[in-house]
Amino acid sequence: MREYDYKEIEPKWHAKWEEDNVFRTEDKVEGKENYYILEMLPFPSGKLHMGHVRNYTLGDVVARYKKMKGYNVLHPMGWDSFGLPAENAAIQNGAHPAVWTVQNIENMKKQLKMLGFSYDWDREIASYKEEYYVWNQWLFKKMYEKGIVYKKKSTVNWCPDCETVLANEQVEDGKCWRHGKTDVIQKDLEQWFFKITDYADELLKGHQELKEGWPEKVLTMQKNWIGKSFGTEINFTVEKTGEKLPVFTTRVDTLYGVTYCTIAPEHPMVAEILAENPGIKDAVTKMKNEDMIERTAEGKEKNGVFTGRYVINPVNGEKVQLWIGDYVLMNYGTGAVMAVPCHDERDFAFAKKYDLPLRVVINPIDKKTKEEIVIAAEDMENAFVGKGILTNSGEFNGLNIKEAQKKIAEHLEAEGMGERTVKYRLKDWGVSRQRYWGTPIPALYCDKCGVVMEKDENLPVKLPMDIKFTGNGNPLETSEEFKNATCPECGGAARRETDTMDTFVDSSWYYLRYCDPKNTDLPFNKEIGDGWSPVDQYIGGIEHAVMHLLYSRFFHKVMRDMGLISTDEPFKRLLTQGMVLGPSYYSNAKNAFLYPSEVEIKGDNAYDKETGEELVVKVEKMSKSKNNGVDPEHIIEKYGADTARLFTMFAAPPEKELEWNENGLAGSYRFLNRVWRMVAENKEFIQDGDIELEKVSKEDKVVIRKLHQTIKKVTESIEADYHFNTSIAATMELLNELQDYKTNVLEADKMTSESKKVFADALKNMTLMLSPFVPHTCDELWAELGNEGYLFDAAWPEHVEALTISDEITIAVQVNGKVRATLDVDRNISKEDLEKMAVENENVVKNTEGKNIVKVIVIPGKIVNIVVK
Repeated sequence: MREYDYKEIEPKWHAKWEEDNVFRTEDKVEGKENYYILEMLPFPSGKLHMGHVRNYTLGDVVARYKKMKGYNVLHPMGWDSFGLPAENAAIQNGAHPAVWTVQNIENMKKQLKMLGFSYDWDREIASYKEEYYVWNQWLFKKMYEKGIVYKKKSTVNWCPDCETVLANEQVEDGKCWRHGKTDVIQKDLEQWFFKITDYADELLKGHQELKEGWPEKVLTMQKNWIGKSFGTEINFTVEKTGEKLPVFTTRVDTLYGVTYCTIAPEHPMVAEILAENPGIKDAVTKMKNEDMIERTAEGKEKNGVFTGRYVINPVNGEKVQLWIGDYVLMNYGTGAVMAVPCHDERDFAFAKKYDLPLRVVINPIDKKTKEEIVIAAEDMENAFVGKGILTNSGEFNGLNIKEAQKKIAEHLEAEGMGERTVKYRLKDWGVSRQRYWGTPIPALYCDKCGVVMEKDENLPVKLPMDIKFTGNGNPLETSEEFKNATCPECGGAARRETDTMDTFVDSSWYYLRYCDPKNTDLPFNKEIGDGWSPVDQYIGGIEHAVMHLLYSRFFHKVMRDMGLISTDEPFKRLLTQGMVLGPSYYSNAKNAFLYPSEVEIKGDNAYDKETGEELVVKVEKMSKSKNNGVDPEHIIEKYGADTARLFTMFAAPPEKELEWNENGLAGSYRFLNRVWRMVAENKEFIQDGDIELEKVSKEDKVVIRKLHQTIKKVTESIEADYHFNTSIAATMELLNELQDYKTNVLEADKMTSESKKVFADALKNMTLMLSPFVPHTCDELWAELGNEGYLFDAAWPEHVEALTISDEITIAVQVNGKVRATLDVDRNISKEDLEKMAVENENVVKNTEGKNIVKVIVIPGKIVNIVVK
């Protein structure tokens, strides 16, 4: 008997699949419905990690299953290959980003092929290639022509040492992530923006279309990020200057409770204030340089400074102080807030810190007596944010909150003091990056013509090669050849834009390029794109819930409005897989995480092999920094790719976290060996042919029933949110049943001609059901069973409902209501025969002997009750 040799089997089938180009997809196949399965575009970091393995195995199982179910399946792969890591590698190692990127792609592609993923490599894309990023530039131009792209001055994070802009996530504790001692400052720069706010309402409404296929958590995160608020914009007036200060609030009912106003340190009015009051400049600069997220974090102490100015409340003419506060951001509302300390926790804490006035304008109602409870401001320890009725609010006293919001808003509008409006937390998408390794923005600056876009025939604007990577400033600024250009309008001298695009642009529409990756006339052919769009199933981490997924939805709607695509949404269904966790071992003595090879495990504890120190053990997301990552190539070498695939699908449902467990991996390997032996050891006992059910034995019937129950269970578990762990568990139960069958029938020399057919049918269908999970092993077993071709092209098995149900049922027999016997009878037994069997049963006779049977009550399929005297 051949042993299960994955080191021979897996490379063999890789070669066969590649030679026959098995996974190549046609855009249309007669009689087949298109199905598009896609995992999120990976960055070519150079090595896969187990999170990749899990993510891509999920997609591959779906792809193979849907193909077997008769769909024309598109399952592509490519590379999100622009970005800062490649540029950093160039700075550190002196290698050009393109060289570093190509090496990483080659290595990761090799690893993906080792795992047997069914990608159509003919459709492979890489965003760093000119044939891809030319369409980024083309789309940018079309969006500029439609007014969706514009340029304006914006406040950015700036590292004085790097001389470049930093994303928020590159600012760590107010310092540059590259230079731990360098304070990041805020700087105003001209930046390019996409007008995503034009689509804010449609992005929200689109959630209705997605609610059946997307996780509720993701939709909630997007909804909160867009942040639609219904409120009132009120015009306060700056004393002396008469300048208007618009303030947006959702609580206009508290307008009479305003005791001060606060503006963001980035507010346009701040420049005038600092000119008048330079003594507060350091405090304002410090606030501006705080991390944006940290500034508004719950529980963080709020900081501010009095401007020396006062503003007038329009409803009561009251003069209140104007402050600059770090908890106010320019990217929400108007960058100014009216502070009502008695009815807002944040304002309350700020007022207490700086000894600012308090005024109660809402009193609660006693739930029992329905009487107003009068609150004294001086007695308050926290703000009152509940429902109640207005007080200290002039003509609006006694109104409840809802009534007051309507009446006060109407009053403001009638007097020209404000208006009801809708605001969004979402701001336009800034896409300028002072980087080299990204798509060049196709804009030029001409002294005569102003800002102009490059002509279509001159695209792509190519990245130059004469670049110096110093780590300071924008590398594109070092290329005179790139910067000095010709104006496409007048033919005069012009200067190229040296900013490149945010790499989120690359990944916002790539799924459509896969549909038509070799098109040189357009990003993709509309008919082909419509044939595949939207993606039927998208798979990726929840960390991309807002940025990538929101930007992709925005791009899709823009392209629809350009006439490039017909659909409204890019992804019909979304699966956000859980993280892969592994144990990390931290040494307090060494102030470091140890590698597993440096650790000795004793019971539930871990110790440093070298020092004997007991280590702190945590189960955390696998990462290089924690030294708890698992190398997929090591797993493939030790157990095989199919074992790695099987374990990641079996260990947990896809949306849950998966805790890495070497014992679980070994268990998956043992299961595959059992499957292999079940086929390899018993090939001689199988026989093809149609099973004649009337000729099968009782033992045969048990296997037939278990097989059809398994097919049903596996199929339903895959269809119901991809609970692959349940599908695999059902197949394991079938294997156990076959082991019993082998012992009780084959080894007992009871194999008949029909038994051999039953056995063959069970082995073949078990192999079919396992093939999406462990394709190398199953293609080999398929051949061992005497079949030709690939299981990728085979049909998924169908269960027969009648065969999932046993022919026999157990009937309880009662005598005067007490169970005296049970009968195993044919499901279709007649009422008369059942009554006869019940009355003649040995145990029943003992309990009815010498007594008069009054009547026999038969409830078919359930019970027989014999009434005696």
